Amino acid sequence: MSLRKINLATIFTTAGLSLVAASSAFAFDGPIKLGNTAPYSGPASAYGTIGSAESAYFQMLNDKGGINGHKIEFITLDDGYSSPKTVEQTRRLVEQDEVLAMFSSVGTAPNIAVQKYLNAKKVPQIFVSSGASRWNDQKHFPWTVGLNPTYELEGRIYAKYILKTKPDAKIALIIPNEDAGKDYLRGFKEGLGDHVKQLVSTTTYLTTDPTIDSQIVTMQQSGADVFFVEATPKFAAMAIKKVASLGWKPLMILPAVSNSVAAVLKPAGLENSVGVVTGLYLKDPADKALADDPAVKDYLTWMKKYRSGADPGDLLNVQGYTAAQLMAQVLTNCKDDLSRENIIKQATHLKDVELPMLLPGIKINTSPENSTPIQQMKMARFDGKAWVLFGDVIGE
Repeated sequence: MSLRKINLATIFTTAGLSLVAASSAFAFDGPIKLGNTAPYSGPASAYGTIGSAESAYFQMLNDKGGINGHKIEFITLDDGYSSPKTVEQTRRLVEQDEVLAMFSSVGTAPNIAVQKYLNAKKVPQIFVSSGASRWNDQKHFPWTVGLNPTYELEGRIYAKYILKTKPDAKIALIIPNEDAGKDYLRGFKEGLGDHVKQLVSTTTYLTTDPTIDSQIVTMQQSGADVFFVEATPKFAAMAIKKVASLGWKPLMILPAVSNSVAAVLKPAGLENSVGVVTGLYLKDPADKALADDPAVKDYLTWMKKYRSGADPGDLLNVQGYTAAQLMAQVLTNCKDDLSRENIIKQATHLKDVELPMLLPGIKINTSPENSTPIQQMKMARFDGKAWVLFGDVIGE
């Protein structure tokens, strides 16, 4: 896919551009320029849906007049989930497009590649689309704020769930050979505690690998009856499909980053995905129990108008929709002070924010000491059509 750029605002001034580049408090008449990188191509291209949904949400806001009288100009560029490309595109957004902030850029490794640069430039790296623990480090990276529950927290939640439901389980786990996988593994082992010896097979993959079939066969041969598939959508789908073809029937767990029915379970085969378990913090639009939920109805109406042709049941669309809503809340809270300092201040001082497509009981809270916005999840099981929630909201 060629370089992708989405400009939502239609009117801006040279004066507005120069003021956006400043980091002190200011007032300006131009659009609020937000930059973003996402993999619209390459092995993680399923995640491009997040950026497309965010663009569509900002278009809706612009159609209604924008935020505090300002239109949103959302510039999202393809990085192919390649860190060198992320660096190139991010520099372009900061130094040429002069964005006010980077918003919801996708991926752990790509965001790590630009974290020091953005913090040195004092450009907000806000609501990163990743659950790496390093986004919650205001001491060393005061201009970075994450969004998703941390991978360490998620790993602990799954480990405790396994011990509760299958205390004698033999567990296999696959992770990407990068920081995200290491975070999941660290949290998972912490959750297992003294039961870590029940982790009988751990293997890795690279996002450039053509297949993970050999790793799946090795894990089956370990005798594991639980399989935690900590993988990006493409590889998560491969894993489910391969497990089914082998006749292996472990309890399978997917991470929140890969529980999209459209991007993972459908390619894997819905019949192969029955019984798979995951953690959710977003409402599943395909859940019949939510058919009359006003928030779900509003979301589906928005999808029909602004994302026509896209799958409304894809949780990656819900992710982008929700992330854009949170960004809009922060910008609204900034009022007339659209400085970079104030954006970070507002993003790290959120109190009990409820967003429509978050599950009931899950609220957003941030502070300079803990800047991770979403810190709770709920377990769900796939029934062949949708995720079915069970248990209580879990957090720390």
